[in-house]
Amino acid sequence: MKTKLFLFAITCVFCTNLKAQTTPKRPIAASDVYRLSSIGSPKVSPDGAWVAYVLSSVDTAKNRRNADIWMISWDGQQSIQLTSSPDGESQPQWSPDGKYLSFVSARQGATAAQIWLMDRRGGEGKQLTTLKGDLQEYLWSPDGKKIALAIQSTDSTGIPKAKQPQPYVLDRYHFKQDVEGYLQKKRTHLYVFDVATKKLDTLTRGDYNESSPAWSPDGKFLAFVSNRTPEPDKNENSDIWVMEAKPKAPIKQITTWTGSESSPAWSPDGMQIAYFRSSSATYTIYDQNVLAVVSKDGGEPNVLSTALDRPVLNLRWTKDGQSIAVLVSDDRQRYVAQYAVKTKQLVKIADGNRSFSALENHPNGAWLTLLSEPRLPAELFALENGTPRRLTKHHEEFLAPLDLASVEGFVSTSKDGTKVSGLLFKPSKAVANQKLPTILFIHGGPTAQDEWGFDLSRQILAQAGYAVAAINYRGSNGRGLAFCSAISADWGNKEVMDLHGVADYLVQTGVADPNKLGIGGWSYGGILTNYAIASDTRFKAAVSGASSAQVMALYGVDQYILQYENELGPPWKNVDKYMKLSYPFLQMDKIKTPTLFLVGEKDFNVPSMGSEQMYQGLRSLGIPTQLIIYPGQFHGITVPNFQKDRFERYIGWFDQYLKK
Repeated sequence: MKTKLFLFAITCVFCTNLKAQTTPKRPIAASDVYRLSSIGSPKVSPDGAWVAYVLSSVDTAKNRRNADIWMISWDGQQSIQLTSSPDGESQPQWSPDGKYLSFVSARQGATAAQIWLMDRRGGEGKQLTTLKGDLQEYLWSPDGKKIALAIQSTDSTGIPKAKQPQPYVLDRYHFKQDVEGYLQKKRTHLYVFDVATKKLDTLTRGDYNESSPAWSPDGKFLAFVSNRTPEPDKNENSDIWVMEAKPKAPIKQITTWTGSESSPAWSPDGMQIAYFRSSSATYTIYDQNVLAVVSKDGGEPNVLSTALDRPVLNLRWTKDGQSIAVLVSDDRQRYVAQYAVKTKQLVKIADGNRSFSALENHPNGAWLTLLSEPRLPAELFALENGTPRRLTKHHEEFLAPLDLASVEGFVSTSKDGTKVSGLLFKPSKAVANQKLPTILFIHGGPTAQDEWGFDLSRQILAQAGYAVAAINYRGSNGRGLAFCSAISADWGNKEVMDLHGVADYLVQTGVADPNKLGIGGWSYGGILTNYAIASDTRFKAAVSGASSAQVMALYGVDQYILQYENELGPPWKNVDKYMKLSYPFLQMDKIKTPTLFLVGEKDFNVPSMGSEQMYQGLRSLGIPTQLIIYPGQFHGITVPNFQKDRFERYIGWFDQYLKK
């Protein structure tokens, strides 16, 4: 009897394991937007034992994302959710003694976000501040007794808003911005908050904005960023300034570059300030950060990364103050590197076909980073001696039931000989040598790049049965300034040439069915979609998100007045240039591609007018088209059910015309 029971138990275990091993995985789908979380704002505790971070996930009942503060031990063995309120929390920071964790939240119906304190040993968060303005940034002083804050006034006078709606009174050159809306003369100034007495002292005043406060190691001074030119709306200038952290202290300008400078960070000995500056001394959208170091007293800067000719970000001093670590965007990668301050020598710390997106010091000399791979959404990793060690595992549940597309790199050649890098997503069940319906899905920017990281959009499209190409066309970063600025004042020319080069490559290599080519994208990806379908009829279906085509009509309507003035000049002096760049609209009768247009109702970045004009033109011409406007949405679609809807409409439109 015992033998029979034992054999029965073994059989049950075997069958259970066999079932677990053979449970089929399903393709990733539009509904998976509800299941995908995101990690951000990681901070290492002063003793190095813990990492605090923000985990954002979807509240399906309320159809919105909610952010909570979590904590994980440096060895990755203990994970603790610290907050779970429906109000959301952000910007976690450790008090310098490591006893408290602060965060920002507009809890309990508050009209303005406040700083809250939580004992790391447990217990509820307690409200620390009662600010009347909009808190932008905050930073603990090294001794933990004070907090520097950047606060935006509630209106141009600092008086709280009236109960009844008031007219917008606008006299700024740059008078509108996506999400922020119409821009009145609100100003962001610096303050110091005394933690013990709760007294708030004003440090800066006047018709300027200040940002990025950074304490000197001795806690005596603050470095910050400000544009103090006579008309700051008409340029991209910003400089590094330093002042003693007390009211009415004199302010000293440390840098004098006429371009932009940002992200000041004091060296550990307090004698130097590292920062980023633009590569150009004048405004251009085709720019990239350059790493520089200057004395705390000002003077000629030591510019470290000009020769690299790649964008750098997330600067962090090493503990000994001899080097500065950065993230580098380079041809589909984003890697971790380190510059020696004295020799300017660059050493790679960690690279490969993956993307790093955060960098924080650990007391033991290691680094904390966010790392994403083509089949792994970003997770926190310890980076020790160049080797990543995974800490968080929030996406294991998300990935467990999913069958993902394969991802491989490729390089195509445009007709003028330009080499263009891309990533190809193929359905997991694709048969070898089978020609597939293919979509060129184009990134926005244009000064962005597609990287070796997890890409939800292209994964969903690929697993719907398509080969999907991500293309770093000219205008993208990661290939140097010349590659990025090649499209200046010549939109829709070289980029479209690159897109057609990719289509040719995919057809020639047997990946793409030439009779089932689709194209799409959002923002500049949508704009390039319009250019592409107006220049060639090879695409049998298109989805154009947040796009435009009549350039002159957007002057003063979108938020890019500086780009128009600096790159194209005013329309009344350069009518021919504006008309040339508007060919998708002015030559709309050449378009034969069925096109779906989508846009957010409140988009000030690329306003809905552009999509409406294109839709109206194709509708008048009898070309199959449809216009989707998402209520209350800005340039980025953030409501989860709208995100799901957008994916479903993409797939439905492509299926209708590419799978016949």
